[in-house]
Amino acid sequence: MSITALRTAATGMTAMDQKLNVLANNLANIGTVGFKRSRTNFEDLLYEVRKEPGVQNAQGEPNTTGIEVGLGVVLSGTQLNFEQGALDITNQTYDLAIRGDGFFQVTTYEGGQEVTAYTRAGNFTLNANGQLVLANSEGALMQPEITIPDDAVAVQVTQLGEVLVRQQGQPAMTQVGQVELARFINPAGLLQIGRNLYLESDASGTPITGNPAEEGLGTLQQGAVELSNVDPVRELVELIQTQRAFELNSQTVRSGEEALRIVANLRR
Repeated sequence: MSITALRTAATGMTAMDQKLNVLANNLANIGTVGFKRSRTNFEDLLYEVRKEPGVQNAQGEPNTTGIEVGLGVVLSGTQLNFEQGALDITNQTYDLAIRGDGFFQVTTYEGGQEVTAYTRAGNFTLNANGQLVLANSEGALMQPEITIPDDAVAVQVTQLGEVLVRQQGQPAMTQVGQVELARFINPAGLLQIGRNLYLESDASGTPITGNPAEEGLGTLQQGAVELSNVDPVRELVELIQTQRAFELNSQTVRSGEEALRIVANLRR
């Protein structure tokens, strides 16, 4: 019956609406430092099996095909893409970019509890206590904590994460901290909580921490930040495809309604 077609087309419209939401979020964050685009994954729903393939026909031979009518589509998940974004050279002392795998570790609050979060955004700055914090809406504190002395006249962060400072009146640089990174077996399984932050989950696995260039981690570049990895051309192409798919499913709904109208008029 056309009712099945209506319901099936409705699942297609719902799926395209959800994909549109994800695409809109990708495009909205095209200028967000360290943002990673998401991809929508879909899967077909159950099938109404009216005749199974392989059932014997009147001649005793197995049918090569069956009769199976699909009941639509559903969003199976959104998948993060952690492809490296382009680096923007800012020449800001506390801006840091990761070349390769890894996340910065920061302290944040989620659900009223202090937790360790992870981020690719490297737009760091100093708070009133001279500590390195993420320049987001809450100023998440870098972990392990790094404090820059008040009398520092030069600050250098090496590719290996060593934080060196030259204090006033001192000729040589001294190390005051070490930036540590974390990586995950399945970074696509991280939980997104906004503010450029992720939390570990059972899907991501536990973090593997270490200094840059160790444990499969990338290296650091001072005076640069990693830009969003959203490709505007690709997103716009997918946006057009999504719109067309939504229109096609809506046309199916109209066709199903017309078929039902014809059936209803047969009794007259």
